[in-house]
Amino acid sequence: MSIKHFLSLTDFSRGDLEQIIERAAQLKRLHDSGVQDRSLDGKTMAMIFELKSTRTRVAFEAGMHQLGGHAIFLRPDETQLGRGEPIGDTARVLSTLVDIIMLRVHDHADISSFAAASSVPVINGMSNRFHPCQLLADMQTFAEKRGSIRDQSVAFVGDGYNMCNSYILASDQFDFDLVISTPTEFRPDADLIDSSSRARWVASPEEAVSGANLVITDVWSSMGQENERTERLEAFQGFQVNADLLDNAHPDVLFMHCLPAHRGEEISDNLLEDPRSVVWEEAGNRLHSQKALLEFMLS
Repeated sequence: MSIKHFLSLTDFSRGDLEQIIERAAQLKRLHDSGVQDRSLDGKTMAMIFELKSTRTRVAFEAGMHQLGGHAIFLRPDETQLGRGEPIGDTARVLSTLVDIIMLRVHDHADISSFAAASSVPVINGMSNRFHPCQLLADMQTFAEKRGSIRDQSVAFVGDGYNMCNSYILASDQFDFDLVISTPTEFRPDADLIDSSSRARWVASPEEAVSGANLVITDVWSSMGQENERTERLEAFQGFQVNADLLDNAHPDVLFMHCLPAHRGEEISDNLLEDPRSVVWEEAGNRLHSQKALLEFMLS
């Protein structure tokens, strides 16, 4: 059987993704009722983080523990990667020692190279191009709150970066209409927009949000872009998601943010406490969606 990596949403079929999300909801119910599922007993995961993490790291570590497995946290500067070992060599070595590997990296090309050399499944815990694990949690959260997202209207307002790119892929995989609004110079990858049958870009955040069932944003300066902060703060004026902007959406709209949020920048100071916000449930669902992902990939 060929190895199945999860570097972007398109690595799995729509049926695979729906199965993972359904299993995530089931694992959540089991966890909440105190029932233990030890389906990954004896399995070990290595996690390599070039970038800082709260939700991704804790959800994977706790998830492996709850499923009976073990997770090993590795920083490049604490491994031979920090001394210049080729990424493919590290992949070959780790593949003989663990059952699955998760990476959070600056450059998506690095995770692609790692996966190409790995003989065990590889998960993209976030790269500069995609953040597929977050989308699993987001889709689970919407399903729990509103049911199927198929043919719903989704708006992404902010930076056309990895989260936006992942939502473009998700729009085709989950069959929803996606309207994106970013400053012109921060539009998402043209190849992704052009290849999507469900996503489009507009200049106005108000137009993007109009009638939307789900509104998402992300920080204006992601990790690795700190030196662009001043330029970005100026460019993104008018793209803040706040209560007034959400008032243009559907009355039952949900608001999501992958966190951490910069209050007063991409969102207003109190938006996370708005009754339309489901960010805390969204964050908590990272645990269960990632458990379902691990179980699926190691089954």
